[in-house]
Amino acid sequence: MKRFVASLLLVLAVLLAGVSSSLAARLVAQVNLSNQTMTVKKNGRVLYRWAISSGRKGYRTPTGTYSPKRMHKMWYSRKYDMSPMPYSIFFRGGYAIHGTNYVSRLGRPASHGCIRLRTSHARTLYNLTRQVGPANMRVSISY
Repeated sequence: MKRFVASLLLVLAVLLAGVSSSLAARLVAQVNLSNQTMTVKKNGRVLYRWAISSGRKGYRTPTGTYSPKRMHKMWYSRKYDMSPMPYSIFFRGGYAIHGTNYVSRLGRPASHGCIRLRTSHARTLYNLTRQVGPANMRVSISY
């Protein structure tokens, strides 16, 4: 009986180690709409804090927690005059995190609902997401 319990505990320890290592690989982009920032964490460690632009008056950015649905190195918005959206990570319908050339507007609401980043920052987040895999990345948006 002791041998069985010891074996069972060993199996549980191995399973829990596998679960914790998969959670440790998680990448999180935390968006704070109140202060217009994004904090990027990998394995629970803060890697970056960046200024963003979210939905301006009349346009909202959805709150909640999402997984990437699709990613495009370059996307052009059919809805908004084929506007370029470099390094797009779509997380809900037509809403995405993407790069922008309107860097002077970062730090305040300015978009049609997407989350805009400096293009170099969007590229960094895009590449990190590809490294860990979209299934291991979360976008968390709150006030």
